[in-house]
Amino acid sequence: MGDAQAEGEGPRCVGCGGRVKTLFVQYSPGNIRLMKCDNCKAVADPYIECEFMIILIDLILHKTRAYRHILFNKLSMGSSVDKGILYRSTLIHIALDAFRISFSKGNKADGASSTSIFSTIFNCFEVIGDALLGNIIFMIMLLLGVRFILKLSFDVTRYREVLFAVIISSYFKLFLFTMMVWEFPSSVIFIVEMFVLSSNVVALRVVSQFPKAHCFGVCLMAHAAKYLTERWILGKP
Repeated sequence: MGDAQAEGEGPRCVGCGGRVKTLFVQYSPGNIRLMKCDNCKAVADPYIECEFMIILIDLILHKTRAYRHILFNKLSMGSSVDKGILYRSTLIHIALDAFRISFSKGNKADGASSTSIFSTIFNCFEVIGDALLGNIIFMIMLLLGVRFILKLSFDVTRYREVLFAVIISSYFKLFLFTMMVWEFPSSVIFIVEMFVLSSNVVALRVVSQFPKAHCFGVCLMAHAAKYLTERWILGKP
């Protein structure tokens, strides 16, 4: 008989957020018993037996239970594997922002393009640099907000958890991949960004346990700084 033990600080109940020793006990392959939370007396994490699509739907509906399952029980900054997920997710995050900036610049250019391969390569590096700058500003403002609005003491592990939660909760940016196949109005980008903002608020609230208004203020400040940076970039000749 074996237990499911999480690394790092341990798993949490998706209902109340309290720490639990283990999420389930496995008696044999395919035969498990879900454990209850000592605090709220409910099953600690019923999502363990749920299909991914059910979890995804609850994430889209911004249910904190689903976010706790993903951030504390499914993924955790306590293992090197999940640190790798953080780095890969950051790269994907920047790449998607680069595509969004490229799309906006393409609309602004009204179809004018250069056939020079050197010009194309230069434009690619320029767009990636613009996306990197925007994300650096975003992360700086996010961490400043966490430090001075949420007043969290400086701790590298805690701040990395915040970045991890915000980047993972930006999953809806993956919708931008569909714009490579189908045509959408540019207003869709704004809708995606608003959804990402609201998702970031829920994720920050889950990992920080601060009121929603405070978390909204922090995320709004970071997104606004990033938006203004990108407006300045797009306004350059």
